[in-house]
Amino acid sequence: MVKKLYMFFKIFLFSVSLFLVIYIAPAFSQQVISEGVLVYNISIQTGSAEPKMADMLDGATTTIYLKGTQTKSEMLSGLGKESTIYDSRTGTGVILKDYSGQKLMITLNKDDWQKKNRKYEGITYAISDDEIMNIAGYECKKAIATLKDGNSFIIYFAPDIKVSNLNYDNPFKNLPGLAVQYEWKSGKMIFKYTLSKITDETVPSSRFEIPKSGYRVLTFEETQKFK
Repeated sequence: MVKKLYMFFKIFLFSVSLFLVIYIAPAFSQQVISEGVLVYNISIQTGSAEPKMADMLDGATTTIYLKGTQTKSEMLSGLGKESTIYDSRTGTGVILKDYSGQKLMITLNKDDWQKKNRKYEGITYAISDDEIMNIAGYECKKAIATLKDGNSFIIYFAPDIKVSNLNYDNPFKNLPGLAVQYEWKSGKMIFKYTLSKITDETVPSSRFEIPKSGYRVLTFEETQKFK
């Protein structure tokens, strides 16, 4: 009887240990970013009709500042600067455009933000566990993201890194890891983003302050009339 109990507890302890290794250990090994900075380098591929545009965008970067529910994405290029500030707690944000001395602020309420990102609703990812690639020092899996309109793009993501604010970037909201490299197609131009830096530095709240002057202010609805 004692021997049977001993064997039972031995099997039980082995089962618990196996459960911890398979289900709990990966969660602890994953790096979760709640505050810090992500920097992406941008390279452009174009058709023969847009070489000047590519030259002006050559060397562009996108920097993403993260702090709790607040996000700021800032793209710098030879054309100027464009930033998006968003708070997932309130669902509101602004887009700041500063090109050729012209400064424009577009305000977005919760409904506006949802309309702006509606194309990403229902996005799916076909993940390949067999295609592992080392990009910028990160071990990445390949995923093909497909939008509900049928368009798709390739993402290489690091499953060991995750942003705690899932709404920091809508195309990657349900991606099981951090996007390290991905491509966007706009007309004949292809924008490739590659992660170059991650820091866990403290981001000051002032980084997310919305300017009170110096910009021409438009609502999101007003900008839709120009399309």
